[in-house]
Amino acid sequence: MASMAALLVVVFLAGCHVVAQGRSTAAAHGIGVNYGRVADDIPPPARSVELLRAVGAGSVKIYDANSSVLRALAGTRMRVSIMVPNEIIPGLAASAAAADRWVAENLVPYYPETRVKYLLVGNELLSDYSIANSTWPRIVPAMENLHVSLRRRRISSVKISTTLAMDALTSGSFPRPPSAAAFRPDIAGDVVRPLLRFLNGTNSYYFVDAYPYFVWAGNNDTVPLEYALFQGGGGGGRYVDPGTGLTYTNMLDEMLDAVVHAMAKLGYGGVKLGIAETGWPNGGDYEQIGCNAHNAAIYNRNLAARMARSPGTPARPGAKMPVFVFSLYNEDLKPGPGTERHWGLYYANGTAVYPVDLAGARPLRSYPLLPPPENDAPYKGPVWCVLAGRRGEKLNETAVGDALAYACGQGNGTCDAIQPGGECFRPNTTAAHASYAFNSYWQQLRKTGATCYFNNLAEETTKDPSHGSCKFHSSLD
Repeated sequence: MASMAALLVVVFLAGCHVVAQGRSTAAAHGIGVNYGRVADDIPPPARSVELLRAVGAGSVKIYDANSSVLRALAGTRMRVSIMVPNEIIPGLAASAAAADRWVAENLVPYYPETRVKYLLVGNELLSDYSIANSTWPRIVPAMENLHVSLRRRRISSVKISTTLAMDALTSGSFPRPPSAAAFRPDIAGDVVRPLLRFLNGTNSYYFVDAYPYFVWAGNNDTVPLEYALFQGGGGGGRYVDPGTGLTYTNMLDEMLDAVVHAMAKLGYGGVKLGIAETGWPNGGDYEQIGCNAHNAAIYNRNLAARMARSPGTPARPGAKMPVFVFSLYNEDLKPGPGTERHWGLYYANGTAVYPVDLAGARPLRSYPLLPPPENDAPYKGPVWCVLAGRRGEKLNETAVGDALAYACGQGNGTCDAIQPGGECFRPNTTAAHASYAFNSYWQQLRKTGATCYFNNLAEETTKDPSHGSCKFHSSLD
C-alpha cells in the first residue's frame, strides 16, 4: 500500500507539472480567476499572468486597480475586472469630478492595451451593516458618476456593477426553493431596485458570490456532496422546485436561479447574471468538513466543463455569463477559519495544487488520479490551537509577544496558568506561553467566532500539547 500511495503522489505531481508547463502559450478562452494578493511571497504579476494562462483562464478579476498587475496583463487579451475600494464610494458618489479622476488615474492609463471589461464598485457591500448609512445609498450614485466619466471618454465596452454575496437574499446561501427567494426587506426597495434599474439600463451584470461549499458544509445531512460538486442527477441527488417544476442537478444552479427569481420580484427579471466568486477550498481546519484538494479539483473542473458545454441555469437555459473562480493562490494572510487561506489553484510558491483546465476542453477522465479526500465526514476528535512551527525560521518575538498579550487580554482567566507559580509557567519562554495562551483563548471563545489564526502565527493540531502537570484544554472538554 505504501508503494502504491507513493506512485499516486508521483502521478499527481507529474500531472500538475504538465498542466503548468504545457499550456503557458495557449490562447485563453476559459472561465476567469480571482487574483487576490492577501499573501506573502506569492509570485510577481508577470509570473502570475503565466500561471493564469497555464490553467486556461480567459479573464481575471482583481480587488483594486493595481498598476503592476494591469501592466502585466497588457496585450494578453484576457478580460479584466478592476474594483473601486469600498471606502471611497461615498466620495465618488458625492463628486463627479472625483469619479472622473478615479477613472483617469486607474483605468485610462492601461486601456485598451489591458482589456478592462468590468469596473466593480465595491465588494460585498450589502453584507457590511456598519456602512448601511454611509455607503449603501451611495452605491448607485457612484456608479452613475463613473458611467458618465466612461461615456465622456467614449469607453463603451466597460460594464459597471458591484459584487453581492448570497446574504442579500432573505434566505441567505440556501434559498430553497429558488422560486421563493427575495431580497432582504432592508435593501430591496431603497438599494437593490435602483441598482437593478442601473444594471438594466446599461446592459450590465448582477455579480453574485456563490459558494455551494458553504451550503453543503452547513447542510451535509440533507445536501449530497455529489450535488454540490456538479455530480448530481441519478444517485447524486436532484431537486424539483415546487413553484416552477424546474429540476436541479447541482447546488450552484439553485443559488443562481434564486437570484434570478429575487430580481424578477422587483421587476427586473431580465438583468444578466455573473458569478464574481465561486470555488471550493483545498484545505482548512480540522473541524471544517470536505475542504480538500480532491473536492476542489472536482468542483472547478466540472464548473469549467459545465460553462463550456452547457451554460445557463434551469430558469435561464443557454444564458452565458462571466464566471470567476476563487482564487489564484492560497492566501496565507487572510484572517478567519482555515478555509479562508485555502482556495487557490496554486500554492504561494507557484506550484499547482491540482491540474485543471478552465477552458473546460480537457476530458475529465484524462486527469491524473487525485489524492483521496480525508475529511468528507466530520472530524470528531480533539483539537488544540498552538504556536505554528516553521522550520528554519527565527521566532518573531515581537509579533508573538503582541499576539500573546492580546490572547491574555480576552476571555476569563485565559492566562492564569502561565503566571509565575502557575502549572504552565514552565518552560518560561515566549513560545511555550504563546501556545498555551492561543489555545486557552480559542477554546473559550471559538463558539462565538474566535479562530486559531493570530495573524498567521497559530495553527490547529490533533496532538495534545499538554506536558507534565500543564493541561491544555481540547475542543472536546
